[in-house]
Amino acid sequence: MYKHELDKYLSYSLPKALLLHGENDYLITQYIKHYIEKLNAKEDLLALYFDEWHFPTAKEYLSQSSLFGGVNLLIIRHDKKLPKKELDALIDIAHKIGESYLIFAFSGEPKEAVLLQSSFVPKKDAQWARVFPSQPKEAIPMLQRKAQKLNMKIDHFALSHLYQLLNNNLELSMNELDKLAILEREITSKEIDRLVYSAAPLKPQQFLLNLFEKKPVIETIGMLLDLGEEENDLLRATQQFVLELFLYQAYIKLHGSPDSKAILGYKPPADVEARRKQIVTRIKSQKLLEIHEYILDRSLAISKAKGGDKEVLLYGMYLEIQRIL
Repeated sequence: MYKHELDKYLSYSLPKALLLHGENDYLITQYIKHYIEKLNAKEDLLALYFDEWHFPTAKEYLSQSSLFGGVNLLIIRHDKKLPKKELDALIDIAHKIGESYLIFAFSGEPKEAVLLQSSFVPKKDAQWARVFPSQPKEAIPMLQRKAQKLNMKIDHFALSHLYQLLNNNLELSMNELDKLAILEREITSKEIDRLVYSAAPLKPQQFLLNLFEKKPVIETIGMLLDLGEEENDLLRATQQFVLELFLYQAYIKLHGSPDSKAILGYKPPADVEARRKQIVTRIKSQKLLEIHEYILDRSLAISKAKGGDKEVLLYGMYLEIQRIL
């Protein structure tokens, strides 16, 4: 189902198991919050994110009966498809045990999300929903409601400007409203231009191009984190970028010149494509392999780190990558 169908369904019922996937992290987070609030599960939930995933722990948690009338809400976030037998087992448990609920927020490939959908069947009170990036006509009213809650003075035009400036990213726009509300004065488009960084040039893709071109990136890392990018998301984007550079080099060795469409499955903007080609031809394969192995070594430490330590390790990793380059 899609957003409007899910909203209607949630207005009168909570599925015992729900798969959420798509390109709108803000909405996915809001649906998770909806479950937590409706079930009053803030103190009792179990969240297993990415490398924390452990099937025996998840199964044991969902299977237990509450002695005090509470609920078992299991929240899984992962970018990899879980084994079907394990997922089916968890859905069966949630279906059979009245106080148990399961939410799976999947951030992997769309084709893998489609395969996961087959486990979430209505006869087990399980549903799936795909969410897309919010269009302005949907996002601006949501931003207006958030501004009203914050007692902000900001008009429709300024909110539209904020949303466009942040590349139609609803999550970043919501985060910026929280920051702007601290000013306790009317927020105009001029204020937004002065105080809010545009996300367009700060996408991880642009940042990684700058990184491998050995341009200054320390300030940019801070901006990305301030704008809501997660350390683990930046780490995965870096791993993917290095893998794509390997694919470029392999393709050049086989065919003489790169073809982005054949390598990536899509054609990036001309300026991005030109910069990728320059990076690939400049970096020796041995250097790229050294960077790849270094990122793998640091990824475990970063994923396990807590709070500010994660950010410090990330900064250190990027400085070392530029040293290797």
